[in-house]
Formats: sequence, C-alpha cells, structure tokens
Amino acid sequence: MNKFFLYARKSTDEPDRQILSIEAQIHELKEFAEREHLEIVDTFIESQTAKEPGRPIFNQMLSLIEKGKANGVVAWHPDRLARNSVDGGRIIYLIDIAKVVALKFPTFWFEPTPQGKFMLSIAFGQSKYYVDNLSENVKRGLRQKVRRGEQSGQAPTGYLNDKANRVIVPDPARFKFVRELFEAYATGSHSLKETGNLLSARGLVSRNGNVLTISNIQMILRNPFYYGAFKFNGEEYQGKHKPAITKKLFDQCQAVMARKAHPTKRGEQKHILRGVFSCAECGCGITSEVQKGHVYYRCTKKKGICAQPYVREELLASQITEYLQKVSLSSAWANEMLALLEKEQAETTHADADFVQNLKLKIKECEEKLDRLLDAHLEQTLSSEEYVAKKRVLLDSKIDFEQKLKDFERNGNHWLEPARQFVLAAQQAKIIALQENPVAGRDFLKRIGSNHVLRSQAICFEPKKSWKILADLPAEGRSPEAENSYHPIWLRG
Repeated sequence: MNKFFLYARKSTDEPDRQILSIEAQIHELKEFAEREHLEIVDTFIESQTAKEPGRPIFNQMLSLIEKGKANGVVAWHPDRLARNSVDGGRIIYLIDIAKVVALKFPTFWFEPTPQGKFMLSIAFGQSKYYVDNLSENVKRGLRQKVRRGEQSGQAPTGYLNDKANRVIVPDPARFKFVRELFEAYATGSHSLKETGNLLSARGLVSRNGNVLTISNIQMILRNPFYYGAFKFNGEEYQGKHKPAITKKLFDQCQAVMARKAHPTKRGEQKHILRGVFSCAECGCGITSEVQKGHVYYRCTKKKGICAQPYVREELLASQITEYLQKVSLSSAWANEMLALLEKEQAETTHADADFVQNLKLKIKECEEKLDRLLDAHLEQTLSSEEYVAKKRVLLDSKIDFEQKLKDFERNGNHWLEPARQFVLAAQQAKIIALQENPVAGRDFLKRIGSNHVLRSQAICFEPKKSWKILADLPAEGRSPEAENSYHPIWLRG
C-alpha cells in the first residue's frame, strides 16, 4: 500500500480569497484520504509563498520522499505544491524516477502516465502564469500611480491614507507638528531623542499613541516625501501630495544629521568648538585637549613655530554669548520690525516678472532634460546607475526652482521673507544667549559669518552684512523708541 505525505500551504501574500485556509485544507484532505483509503504517514504545513524555490518544509518533504519514507503526496491542488518552474520540475522528476507514484488532489485528477504528467505540467504552468500575470498587473498599477505622482503603501507620519480616493492626504491632527519637528532639529540644539520628546509633548505621537522612537525620528527626517518627493525602486519622483516642509529645511536637517553622525564615545569629554576655528597667525587648524578637567584649544602648529597661546573653552563660550547679546533683539524691537515688514509686504502689489519668468524657464529646462534623459535611458545609451544619479540631480533642481517660485509668489518682494527670518534669528540669539547653550551658540555663530579664527585668545570672524550692522549698533539704538530705529537697508543687505 502506498504511503502519503499530507501537504497544506497558504501564504499571507496570496490575494486569492478562494484558497482555503490551512485548517480548512487539512480538514478537507483528511476526509478525502479517508474516503480514498489513503495512508497518511505525516503532515507538512507551510505558510510561505511558492512563487520562488526554497521553501524549507517543502524541501524537507521531498528529501524524505527521496529517502523512501513515502511515495505519494496529498494536497488541495497542484498550485499548493508549486508555483515556480524549479519546484514543479522536481516533482515531475521524482515521478519519472518512481520516487513518487501517486499525487492525490480533491480538485484535480492525476495518474503517473505520460498523459498524466503532461496534464500536471500544464497545471504547474498555469499556476506560474497566474503568479507572473498577477505580479505584472500589480507592478503596472504601481507604475501608473508613480506617473501620477502618488506614493503607494502606508502614509508616513503626519499624513493619512484616503481609502476612498486612494491617495495620501495631510493628517489634520498631526500635519502641523511635522514641520515643527524639522525646524526643531534643524537648529542643531537637540538630539534625535530630545526632538522626539519635544514634539511628543506637543502632540506628535505614533499611530498607536506611543512616543516616537529615535528610529522613527530618523525615518521622518530622511524621508523626501515631506518636501514633495518620494522614492520608488531606488528612483526619486516628484509627488502631487501637499509637502509639509521646503527642500531647504530638509537639506538643513540632513546637514545637522551628518554633523552628528559620529557620536562622542562613552567617557570621552565633548569638544564642542573643535573644527570651528583656524589660527589667525599661521592658518593651521585649531585642536583641543583636556588638561586638569578643562578643555583647552590651541594651534596645531603644523607649519612651524606659532606664538598663539592656549585658550580655555569656557572663555571662548563666554565670548560667543557676548557676541550673541550684541546681535540680539528685544521682543518689542523685533515686533516693531516685523510689523513694518508686514506693512511693506502689504504695499507690494506685484512680483518681479523677470525673476518669475527666469524660474519658470529653469523649471521647463529641467523638465526637458528629464525627458531627454529618459529617452537616452530607454535607448540604452545610459546605464541604469547613470540614469538614476542624473535624474536625482535634475529632479532635486526642479523641486528647488518650484519651491523658490512658490515662495516668491507667496511672499511678493523676494527680500521680505529673508528679512523676517533675520529678525526672528536675532530674537533667537537673545534666547540662546540667556540659556548659555554653547552648542546652539556655536551653530549660530557659524551661520551668521565666515572665516572664524582665534587671535590672542579671542574669536574673530567676518559677520554677514546685516549682522555686522546690528552688532555695531549701540544698545540704545536697538529699542523701538529710538529715532530712525528701523533701517530696511539692514534687511536688504
């Protein structure tokens, strides 16, 4: 009497709801074996797709058949055994060498004859065709969504899946917090964990209500979806969804993340000002070392003798705080300037036509280059790697130009928004100075000037024009009550 193995399989990625569950298959097959008087010596259950070879339980069953533990298989349908040419071929070969003498299916007839093997190969071929056709249909649908600028899959944090229209839309409850998360991290004053905790307190949590983890924050900060793009198969595409941030803010966050990519080792003292300054006397870099519990900075003297002395970190930090106080603005003064800027913006009735036209021409030029790049790729004159790299550069440029155009159309005269940011930054300088935050002070100093050097234990650098004017202004001239206190030339400069 022939001995049979019972094999039941259903994977989670099979969309066909007509396929019985594993429990139902086992129940039906046992009843079938009893009616047909088949001896079941073992049962094999697998929850893995048969699209590709390599199923461990299926391979184990065939190995036992090759050893003579059984010479037949009971399954619901041939597609439960194989949906790829390798596994189907193995079964037919075992029939050829008489290791398998019987295959029993409640829904399919088979006998180990030339005609039976031919029909079995057709059944396996139909199963493979179904899988291949289904895969191609899914890929075609995904490609069509990509062409429309729509990302497939679950919406990222701050967005929701509109199941009715099958698009991704802003989450009314959390969308506004996403921008705050990027803005907070872009300051460089917070770690990933601190940023997550800060926004969790404001209401930005995961879908299940938990605090966002460090990996969650990293995924958000690195996701181009938030500035209006998305990735598909390694390529970047422009999306039609509403962006939460600008490309510029996204790039600022990437720069901060790159700077913090090498964390301080446990037990190692942080040297927060290392890499910021060079020596004013010889131009060499400034290094740091710990002496008696204090961090000291000095010239590396790689070019020879240098007379510049050591300087303690606390002294440099106090100089940074002092300079921040010089360029800071009181709330009353800042509010006065912001109000005047709003008035200026209201009086601006038309945008710079040449500026707008130039941006539109650049956008069109990027689109034409993207089209030509795609044609070159389709004609196989460009490799896939070259195509993906060049496409990413062009697409980022196009998004940048479009963002500048949107900003200009929204803000009118193009200097008004930088002016507003300048005033807000001057307000921020006051906050950083009061908090005595050396890391935030260092980042602020780097942002408002260049060519930072140390000369005779003092910080020297070249501030940008507006910051220099503000630093040189007497303290009494920074109050709203001061005559002619508002000078638009600061902000245009």
